[in-house]
Amino acid sequence: MSEPFDIRQFPGLPPEVVKAFEAQQFELAVERAARQHEQAVGAEKDVFITELKALVEKLESQVADHRRTKFGPKSEKLSPDQLELALEDQETAIAETQQQIDEVQNKLDQLDKTAKDKKPRKPRKPRTLPEGLPRVERVINPENIVCPCGCGDMVKIGEDRSERLDVIPAQYQVVVTVRPKYACPKGRTGVVQAKAPAHLLENSWPTEALLAQITVAKFCDFNPLNRQSVAMARNGAPIDRSVLSDWMGRTGALIAPVVDHMAMLLLKGSTRLYVDETTAPVLDPGRGKTKTGYFWAVMRDDRGWNGPSPPGVVFHYRPGRNGKYAEEILKGFDGTIQVDAYGGYTALGTSKRVGGAPLKLAYCWSHGRRALIKAQPKAGSPIVDEALLQIAAIYKIEAEIRGLPAAQRRAVRQEKSCQLVDKFFVWLNAQAGRVSRKSELGKALAYMLRRQEGFRLFLDDGHVDMDSNLVENAIRSPAMTRRNTLFAGHDDGARCWARFASLIGTCRINGVEPYAYLLDLYTKLANGHLKKDIDTLMPWAYAAATSSQMSSPGTP
Repeated sequence: MSEPFDIRQFPGLPPEVVKAFEAQQFELAVERAARQHEQAVGAEKDVFITELKALVEKLESQVADHRRTKFGPKSEKLSPDQLELALEDQETAIAETQQQIDEVQNKLDQLDKTAKDKKPRKPRKPRTLPEGLPRVERVINPENIVCPCGCGDMVKIGEDRSERLDVIPAQYQVVVTVRPKYACPKGRTGVVQAKAPAHLLENSWPTEALLAQITVAKFCDFNPLNRQSVAMARNGAPIDRSVLSDWMGRTGALIAPVVDHMAMLLLKGSTRLYVDETTAPVLDPGRGKTKTGYFWAVMRDDRGWNGPSPPGVVFHYRPGRNGKYAEEILKGFDGTIQVDAYGGYTALGTSKRVGGAPLKLAYCWSHGRRALIKAQPKAGSPIVDEALLQIAAIYKIEAEIRGLPAAQRRAVRQEKSCQLVDKFFVWLNAQAGRVSRKSELGKALAYMLRRQEGFRLFLDDGHVDMDSNLVENAIRSPAMTRRNTLFAGHDDGARCWARFASLIGTCRINGVEPYAYLLDLYTKLANGHLKKDIDTLMPWAYAAATSSQMSSPGTP
């Protein structure tokens, strides 16, 4: 780099020449500084662009993993609760990467001179918060509203509103019940005192509200009692886990008549039920290990054909999966059960059934489809692809007639679905002859072919659905509780668990907030409502009562 020219070496130059030269030197210095600044900014932008490209590649990879987990064949191999956990973590990672991209993009915009002329990126459209939540308005006024022109205070011409979701942390309090005693000052009469209020658990600390909260936390939010005990102590209420267990056990005994009555109503008032089972690990103290019990779910949901009966689900704990337990649970029921192809149900459809006439078994098309997907080789199979396309065509018709009356559903199925099902099983039989019976695919084809009668049953009965997905969704709640609790400590504890799961599961499918229902139930049980009218204690009765209260004139 050349040395800067020193004009002082020429003292005889005219002043105007010296002045012009100094001005030119100043402009060159400014231009040089601007060029150096641009080079520094360019280098910084290159760093940000490189970082941005890496983050975009990372985001694309995360999105691809999310799609593969949610929609790919592997999703069929994950249990529903495992799938939800996997998606939860992936979506969290995607959101984190998007936030990092936004931060880098903002830094680039600040460095870019033309960014000021660019239109600002549209912010994400905020989601509308539920109208039922209470609103607390916080008005923020300017520090000074005196008009600079001296005319006085400025006037309000409008406002901007934004909403954010807030929370009030849990706070425990002690309710002190005081019952003053009154007596005649002259001692002529006895003592007058108000009657003590009824409690669900007499001579115990918890109010019905606290019991409802503990129940919902464990059986709806899947938070075991030992964790609840730790949280309660942290918030100033040190209650031992064993005490919470005692409260839940006694409460479980008190709700038993309600759940038993609900189970009876499902059996007596239905012609079609869903039945499924899921494992319930139970501690086996003699061996120091866990044994495998089962929750048998019996569900009524007639919304598919617009039936009059409200939906409900009851879980029955049994120590095994033998078909005798299904027979015992369904004693007195006559009609159709929607099930998977587990062999324990087979005897219920024969003359060997004890406790009623043979049942009709409607098999689940989702299980048949799942068996085909599971048997598909890694390289793919045109047989599986074609089978899934044909099944999807039948499901498309089902989506169109959901909610229609049973007779209308049957008519549409006879007109449209019947020919598709006939074509499917003819095609399936032809493919089975081309595939080894010992292969996984051969077994999957035989799975559906051997049970054609049960798979076809929905065509002749508009009350029947194509699958048992509704009851599979219902058993996810006890499955999530199982994942967090690991096991039940005793068979009786598992039965108690099943009762709470029945009430909360029925609340869920009836659109009832579980805490509100349980608080109402516990309060009514404490006041002896069980003997007055047990039908009004059902979750669907609570749903109807609260709905009528909200719609009645003059209701606040």
